[in-house]
Amino acid sequence: MATGGGRAFAWQVFPPMPTCRVYGTVAFQDGHLLVLGGCGRAGLPLDTAETLDMASHTWVALAPLPTARAGAAAVVLGKQVLVVGGVDEGQSPVAAVEAFLADEGRWERRATLPQAAMGVATVERDGMVYALGGMGPDTAPQAQVRVYEPRRDCWLSLPSMPTPCYGASTFLHGNKIYVLGGRQGKLPVTAFEAFDLEARTWTRHPSLPSRRAFAGCAMAEGSVFSLGGLQQPGPHNFYSRPHFVNTVEMFDLEHGSWTKLPRSLRMRDKRADFVVGSLGDHVVAIGGLDQGNDVR
Repeated sequence: MATGGGRAFAWQVFPPMPTCRVYGTVAFQDGHLLVLGGCGRAGLPLDTAETLDMASHTWVALAPLPTARAGAAAVVLGKQVLVVGGVDEGQSPVAAVEAFLADEGRWERRATLPQAAMGVATVERDGMVYALGGMGPDTAPQAQVRVYEPRRDCWLSLPSMPTPCYGASTFLHGNKIYVLGGRQGKLPVTAFEAFDLEARTWTRHPSLPSRRAFAGCAMAEGSVFSLGGLQQPGPHNFYSRPHFVNTVEMFDLEHGSWTKLPRSLRMRDKRADFVVGSLGDHVVAIGGLDQGNDVR
C-alpha cells in the first residue's frame, strides 16, 4: 500500500536459511541479516545463530546463543546485537540478556532483566535500550518499562505503561516511544500510548477503533497503521465469532485521531498474524493466516 508518491519495488530471492525455525529473532547489522534462536522442527527453542551476507548471498553459522530461546527481542547497538528475554525449553519466560560482538564473533552475557519476560517490546535511542511490557512467569501482562545503559551494564526502571501488555508494537518518533496494541492473555489490547523520553511521562491517545488480535502495525509518513487481524466480538454482539478481516485503520499523529480507511484501501486479502513494515512511503504486508488457516 503506497502512502505517498509512487515508487517501484521488486522481489529478490536469497538462499533459504540453513536451519528451519519459527519464532526466530531477526536483526540487521552492517549488511548482514542475523537470525537468532527460535523453535525448531521438534518445537523446542534453539541456540542456533546464523547470518546472511546480503551482498554475497551466503549464510554463515555464528557462535550459538548462550541461552536457547524463542520469541526474544533484539536491538542493534553499533557492532553489538543485544538479545532480550524470550521463552526457554521449559516454555517459561527468561530474564537472560546476551550481546553478540560482531567483530569478535562471540557472545557475552549482560545484566539480566529485573523480571523474566517474553513478548517484550524494545526500542533503541541514543545508545540506550528501552524494554516495554512483556509477560512474566505468572502469565500476567507486565507494565514495567526498563532502560538499559550499556556503559554501566545495568537496567533502570522508568514510569510504567498505563496499560500492561505483551507483544505490543512500538515506534520511535521524535522524542516519543509509541506503544500500540499487544495482548493481555488471549485478549487483544486496543490501547495506544506514548512515552515522552524527555519528560518521562505517558500520554494516552485514542484507542484503536476495533478489537483485533494478531493485527499488523507500521508507521509511515507520520501516521500509524493497524492492518487486518482477527476481529473480536464487540461488547453488544455476544453471538459474533472471531473472524479474519482486511481492515486498515490509520492514526494521524499531527491531528491525534483515527480514521478507518474505505473499502478501496483495505488489504486485498483478509489475514492475521502476518509481517508488516514500512519501506519509504509504502506499507508492506507479507504472509500470515487466512480464514481457512492457510499460510498466505
